[in-house]
Amino acid sequence: MIRTILILIFLILFFFIGILIWGITWVIGRFDTYKRDIICLRSVQFAFKIVLLISGVRVDVYGEEHVPKDEAVLYIGNHRSLFDTVITYARCPGLTGYVAKDSMLKIPFLRIWMKRLHCLFLNRTDIKAGMKMILTGIDQIKNGISMCIFPEGTRSLSESETQMLPFKEGSFKMAEKTGCAIIPMAMVHTADIFEKHVPFIRRTRVILTYGEPVYVKELEKDQKKHLGSYMQGIIREMLEEELRISQSFK
Repeated sequence: MIRTILILIFLILFFFIGILIWGITWVIGRFDTYKRDIICLRSVQFAFKIVLLISGVRVDVYGEEHVPKDEAVLYIGNHRSLFDTVITYARCPGLTGYVAKDSMLKIPFLRIWMKRLHCLFLNRTDIKAGMKMILTGIDQIKNGISMCIFPEGTRSLSESETQMLPFKEGSFKMAEKTGCAIIPMAMVHTADIFEKHVPFIRRTRVILTYGEPVYVKELEKDQKKHLGSYMQGIIREMLEEELRISQSFK
């Protein structure tokens, strides 16, 4: 319980520090929007790293050399925990927006930060709004801003680390329309941090693996037609390998 309390205290402190950062970056943004966005990115990444430190989360990372440093990509990954975003965003090399559910817009301060960080909000019941969100994501990738989406659409509650909800095919439109690389991400044991024993946060060793870039234009016709299933298969194989690696931890 002490970890949960410490994280809440830190987030309250960051709220006030964030107001100062916001003011400084607003001024900087009037002259250099890229520098403003980078300062915001690094500030939030620093905060997330502190959250992981307080939580006692150790992240073993594999395949990070597969992530391009000089081009925008579409990150996709399995989703089992609120900490998935904390873990992955803390490692983004450049500007990256995440696709989140539109209910996040109801949280005032968080909403402001997420918009500044190029996050997009998905309304699952409004097809027109969903298409507009995808088009915005396409524009952001074309402008050098990577995007990250969890294609399951919500957190998987399965006991099995390798069992995922079906990947939504619309999640890949940004890569199909821009030709950018799809970077698969696989994570195991993230639900052990918080979800399996709410409200307690437990010390956990997590594995995060980045797969080799996948370019839609290089895939076979059937793979393109069933891109969601194809990418899910890649991530499932990565998860299975991570579980084999994690056996050596015990």
